[in-house]
Amino acid sequence: MGQCVKSYNDGCAANDEFQSANNGLAHGELVRDLLEQRLQMPAIPVSRLIRPELDQQILAAMSPGHLLFLEAPSGYGKTHSLVSALNAAPDASIRWVTLNGGDNAPSRFLSLLATALGLSEVSAPNGGTFQDHLSVLLVTKARQKESNRDVLVLDNLHHLTNPAVVGLLHQLATNIPGNLAVVMASRLPLPFESHTLDLQGVYQHLSVDRLEFSRSETFEFFQQARDERLITSVAIDHLYNLTEGWPTPLALYLRELARGDERKPVHETESVERFIKSTVLAPLAQSQVRSLRVMAELESCSDELFLTLEGTTAEPDMPPSSAAERGLPLKQVPGRGRWYRLNPLLQAWLQAPMMGGYATRMLMASRWFGQREQFPEALKYALLAGENDEVIRIASEGTEALLLGQDTASLLTLRRSLPAQLLERSARLRIVYGWVHAIGGQFRQARELLESFSVSDLREQEARIYALKAFILRGEGFVAPALEMADKALATGGLSTQAQLVTQIVRSSALCAGGYFQAARDANRTAAKLAREAGDSGSEALAVYAHARIELGKGALGHAEQLLRTGLDTAMQELSRPARIGETRLQLNLVLVLWHKGRLKEADRLLVSCARHAEQTRDLGLLLAMALRVLMCRAQGRMDDAFVWIGRAERTMHSWQVDESVYLPVLEALKASCWLACGQPESASQAMTKLAPFRKDGCVPELFPMIPGLLDCLQVRIDLVNGDLIRAREHLSAVYHRYEDTLPWGLLLHAGLLDAVLLTEEKGLPAGRRQLESVVREAAREHFISPFAELMQELRPLMEKTFRGLEKCPFTSALGELFGIEGAVVVADALAEPISDREQGVLELIAKGLSNQEIADKLHISLHTVKTHARRINAKLEVKSRTQAIVRARELGLL
Repeated sequence: MGQCVKSYNDGCAANDEFQSANNGLAHGELVRDLLEQRLQMPAIPVSRLIRPELDQQILAAMSPGHLLFLEAPSGYGKTHSLVSALNAAPDASIRWVTLNGGDNAPSRFLSLLATALGLSEVSAPNGGTFQDHLSVLLVTKARQKESNRDVLVLDNLHHLTNPAVVGLLHQLATNIPGNLAVVMASRLPLPFESHTLDLQGVYQHLSVDRLEFSRSETFEFFQQARDERLITSVAIDHLYNLTEGWPTPLALYLRELARGDERKPVHETESVERFIKSTVLAPLAQSQVRSLRVMAELESCSDELFLTLEGTTAEPDMPPSSAAERGLPLKQVPGRGRWYRLNPLLQAWLQAPMMGGYATRMLMASRWFGQREQFPEALKYALLAGENDEVIRIASEGTEALLLGQDTASLLTLRRSLPAQLLERSARLRIVYGWVHAIGGQFRQARELLESFSVSDLREQEARIYALKAFILRGEGFVAPALEMADKALATGGLSTQAQLVTQIVRSSALCAGGYFQAARDANRTAAKLAREAGDSGSEALAVYAHARIELGKGALGHAEQLLRTGLDTAMQELSRPARIGETRLQLNLVLVLWHKGRLKEADRLLVSCARHAEQTRDLGLLLAMALRVLMCRAQGRMDDAFVWIGRAERTMHSWQVDESVYLPVLEALKASCWLACGQPESASQAMTKLAPFRKDGCVPELFPMIPGLLDCLQVRIDLVNGDLIRAREHLSAVYHRYEDTLPWGLLLHAGLLDAVLLTEEKGLPAGRRQLESVVREAAREHFISPFAELMQELRPLMEKTFRGLEKCPFTSALGELFGIEGAVVVADALAEPISDREQGVLELIAKGLSNQEIADKLHISLHTVKTHARRINAKLEVKSRTQAIVRARELGLL
């Protein structure tokens, strides 16, 4: 027993060769008592975020005979998540072991295991090995007949590094008894292979992407602080973007808020700084921390790039791949092989203060990318290095490649560094920057660059100028002029492959906006062919995006989603730098499809990353991202947040100097919709008044091709709120007249739902019900639920009266969940023919005991009409008297 006690008191029992740890088995009452004190399930904070979906996922993985492994860096709540899930399983018998460095001795580990499993009296075979002893324990455990579900948790597995103990872990994982589930939690990957277990279906792995908070969970976590006005929604959104849902820093910051301390940025908050220093970086040597600081200076980093910069550091002993393997908060960059990026919070903390040699490293990075013809990155790091000569060299050698890279932000930054005379002398550079401004929505500045060409330059660049003008016209929303100018550019000839490709995409967009989907598809096929011939993955991504927009216009959500996912998968397989704006547009439109289908959680998760990329590259797609945020907030009843997002979008577009014609119609339409949701039709009407000039021009924004029709629909909704049914019908007819046979399918559903509401008011419930059923059948084909979410207030009374009569399918179930009426008592299916609104009014007065004459006087109708209503009521309820009608109506919930 003395030897065993000594081993326990030694703390870390293993030397470099683990020889002292690999001693014989030992037993004793004192050791057993000490070990039992170790087997305590940790407590979790009362103020934790309840995450039922994660709890269920963890519990589902804890099947008998299965292994669940939680792997994440420090601070991602592995322990708390397990305890929370296990607290939700009262029938489980929990056997929790919190490991430390002292458990590297096989004898100690086996003693812990035996005590945890309640098998401490089981003796090891004489002369047996550690593996033999574990086999005896597992066989004995398998023979136990227990009613409770046993779960063995091995927390902090990263402390076990002794090969002998790792061998025992592997033996345990491959021979789990059928009456035991095993859970392991670690900051590091499993120290043994797991693919066999995975193939056998007895292994599940949860990592950072499941443990980190989602954006909606982050808002939920700060809800009370927000209600107490300790933090705003804008600050919460910034917190999420900076931490990417890292739970511990968020929880520490929340405590700082509750204490009322001076507000600081999260990475400068005392408790968060302490966590980073004492927990995340504590195991690292100074040279390794310095390596991390070099990585923090870059947007993303590979081992090769890091080793190129290592000459400026003392000991480059931890490249990015090694840092990731050490359980630090790094993530692989999708589609770029073994490229990594730091968690933004850790990156921000490591960047202050700036290390010496920063400019030298940025210049080295610029040249490294330049040698690989990755000009956007080369330009960005040259600008960070402050080397104007290098910036000019990249501009003169790689401007066309920069344009192909679709990095508007870097190009606009470069413009400020270019000498004015350089633009004046080079007609081609002026056209390139005309494209840059047009891509960024700065159409006025783009037009200015097309002025004052010499006669010879005009003749030489004629086709390119026409192509750029077509792009500008389409961006401004002018469909027919853009199409005419694009055809003129192609007819002139002499366009480069890239210019032809963009011009065909402009044609496709204009034709799609006009409802000519087949012609738009033909133009898009030509664009895709040109992109493949040019080997330009960025433009190929834009061609896929344009094709998906055509399918969206036709209402083919399923096909559009397939196209977008295929395009994203293709971009991810590119070994070179992934397309920037092209890839972001694919992601944004996938979010749009998910929104239309009502898959809000998927949409929210994807929107976070693509909105960040859009902001970094100054892609106008950010306007679509922010509009989708407004729609999501509106659907969830978070009107304050919806208006905050509208304000953010307005400020961003203004700071980017985007022309008002691009964003004003979109934001004013969103304001009108939100004012209607708030019950303020006067404010909605004011927003619509501001839109009168844009509606008169008939512009169709490239990002929002349904805006003209939706504005007409908004006017119909305002008329309905004001009770002006005649004007509402006139404006709804204008929607159909505007598009004739080319009405986009989503807009057709939108108008059809408004028609159902109007028909109910004009002709009664049966007419409205028939129209609603027709629209529901159409929408169900593609699970197109977004129009129902947008028109929830207008549709609710009609939906509540007709829901039970709708054909049962997944779509109608989703509608029931959306309107919160699936479990409600609705009588439409109990009657062969529903009671009309006027009949309902008569029935209620009959139930109050009024005579037919009294009812006639009260409703200002004739006695004959009252008797007719009463006869119809009796027939629909299948009764013969007033008394029976009242009884039957109460049974059906009509009264």
